[in-house]
Amino acid sequence: MNKIDILLGLQWGDEGKGKVVDALTPNYDIVCRFQGGPNAGHTIEFEGKKFVLHNIPSGVLTPGCVNLIGNGVIIEPHILKGEIEGLREAGFDLRQTLKIANRAHLILPTHRAIDAANEKALGKMKVGTTLKGIGPTYTDKTARRGLRIGDINTANFREKYEQLKKAHLQQIAGLGFDMQGFQLDGLDFAEYEKLWFEGIEYLKQYQFVDGEYFINEALDAGKKVLAEGAQGSMLDVDFGSYPFVTSSNVIAAGVCSGLGIAPSRVGKVYGIFKAYCTRVGTGPFPTELFDKTGDTLRENGHEFGATTGRPRRCGWLDLPALKYAVMLSGVTDLMMMKSDVMDDFETIKVATAYRYQGKETQHLPFAACTETMEPVYKELEGWRQKIEDRRQKAEDSIPEKLEEYIRFIEHYVGVPINFVSYGPDRTQNILR
Repeated sequence: MNKIDILLGLQWGDEGKGKVVDALTPNYDIVCRFQGGPNAGHTIEFEGKKFVLHNIPSGVLTPGCVNLIGNGVIIEPHILKGEIEGLREAGFDLRQTLKIANRAHLILPTHRAIDAANEKALGKMKVGTTLKGIGPTYTDKTARRGLRIGDINTANFREKYEQLKKAHLQQIAGLGFDMQGFQLDGLDFAEYEKLWFEGIEYLKQYQFVDGEYFINEALDAGKKVLAEGAQGSMLDVDFGSYPFVTSSNVIAAGVCSGLGIAPSRVGKVYGIFKAYCTRVGTGPFPTELFDKTGDTLRENGHEFGATTGRPRRCGWLDLPALKYAVMLSGVTDLMMMKSDVMDDFETIKVATAYRYQGKETQHLPFAACTETMEPVYKELEGWRQKIEDRRQKAEDSIPEKLEEYIRFIEHYVGVPINFVSYGPDRTQNILR
């Protein structure tokens, strides 16, 4: 019986999951997204072209690979249409390879309006969302009033839409806002709503499936399946830096509910992390750097959000947080990204513990989101050497000091690092 493998981000998102999924896809028949929505931004660079994927799994660039948007994902039809059309113009026709789960929820234009109104109402306490309507859509899902992909083909879909839209407008009014002059992506609400319904019609040419049966039957038939996570473990709605988190379960447990598979069907769990840390938006970040080193990490790593364009906050690698994420998902294999960003650093610091309430700890306490966690650092010598384009040669091509850095991390978290990335292209990887 085949099992599903999982690939997860272990930090605050932006770890480079898209590139790794793209590199792994030739080994899989099916790639699935199981949570999140257009707030995700997975960047893949291939043959000099850059692709930023939001809802679509990163297996779409591999010929013959089937890609499933699972039931745990939330879909904005207009945005998804644009993403599909962009890939079609680049030579990738998804009509035979993209499947969409009937149980995936729809993001309405008014969900996005609620998101914006909520952030304005919160003022300085705002969460820092991508304003894509993610939180409000998941709220309606748990409130049992959301619309799903399977509803599109029902006779009274428009009636259901108008009923939910009416409730949303009342909610927006209750926050002290109205739709007069309200814009989405620079368009009046009515214009955007028209595009949304065009997106609905466009998606009808793609196959809607009962995702839970599709995946389980594929595994029973001996297919190899990879589940691709969005965001990062430290943004998990239950175990992340709440309330500065996303609205879904990002950890391995989310795969079971986001695709409809049993825990016993999980195989390998690949965990992706950067050689340093980044974060977009507000929320705790113990190792954040506010100096020239932080600026250098941002510049060398081109640390700007693929979805928002916002500059990312940068800091040293946080090992207690990494070990926490490894524990939550039972990670079996680690993959370290962007080692090249620190090629010129003479020394590198790594957080190995925190000082909290006068004591030193390696645990993330409940109050980590509201109280100061001072990092305790270990200083290591930098490798001061560029990794040349070795086309996935063995680990003997890794500079000695970089290998020491890798082994220090492995010893701390107790999981091997089998894959080291040293550039944005799908070929710039070393397998250890």
